[in-house]
Amino acid sequence: MDELVRRAAAALAGPAYPGSPNGRVRDVPDRRTVRWYVTIGLVDRPAAMRGRTALYGARHLLQIVAVKRRQAQGQSLAEIQAELSGATDDALRQVAAVPDGLVGGELAPPPPAARSRFWTHRPADRTSSAAIAVGAADSVTVLAAVRLPGGAVVLLPNRPGDDDVAAIEAAARPLLDLLADRGLLESEEWSPS
Repeated sequence: MDELVRRAAAALAGPAYPGSPNGRVRDVPDRRTVRWYVTIGLVDRPAAMRGRTALYGARHLLQIVAVKRRQAQGQSLAEIQAELSGATDDALRQVAAVPDGLVGGELAPPPPAARSRFWTHRPADRTSSAAIAVGAADSVTVLAAVRLPGGAVVLLPNRPGDDDVAAIEAAARPLLDLLADRGLLESEEWSPS
């Protein structure tokens, strides 16, 4: 939606668009305005969804800019809706007068980066610790993983020392016994004490 709002602002920039005649309406739409226009039917619903991200196209841009241009001429939203409801893309292009360079191309954000598949890799040493990076590219948390017998893994916010790993394994024995009794461990790797 940010790209849609940015392109609408760019299409409305310049002397050909005087803005709101009375100051009661935003000159340039923001995210909230676009959502309101969709809610009341001035703008079509998003073309698709990618997770929680709404995908918009050229028609949406034309609709938003056409609405703002009609508002600048003093028309109410009800009048604009009566005029533009069901309008063709060509009719919207005439009212919106959006430069061709702003209409083309995808208006949705790029797909998110692939997530780390940290859970698919096991540390080599069964009782050693290893660092694991968790999170998206912009906010990564590094956790230390201590592999225990039976396939259990303990995640810690700090890397433990060798003495810590031995102490963690000793302290985890009652939990490992319980997990083994319930069939939640790799049986060949753990025998209850």
